[in-house]
Amino acid sequence: MATQDEAALREELRLLEEDLPRLRQTAAELRERVGERADAPTDAAEMATLITMAEEQEAFAATLEARREELLRRLGQL
Repeated sequence: MATQDEAALREELRLLEEDLPRLRQTAAELRERVGERADAPTDAAEMATLITMAEEQEAFAATLEARREELLRRLGQL
């Protein structure tokens, strides 16, 4: 049973490790769009929406990072 639990934890950890860079990249791209102005939002509301989306992506990444740390801690205890 422990090996099955460990395998599930390792799989979840693998998926988190794949998702985190994509989330960070998405947030960075959103912030870049706000800062560049070439393909910039046309008004303050649109700009605020992009900033909010970037902040949401960063918050989600932070949540996943915390989950990753928890998984690593649990795997260390097995």
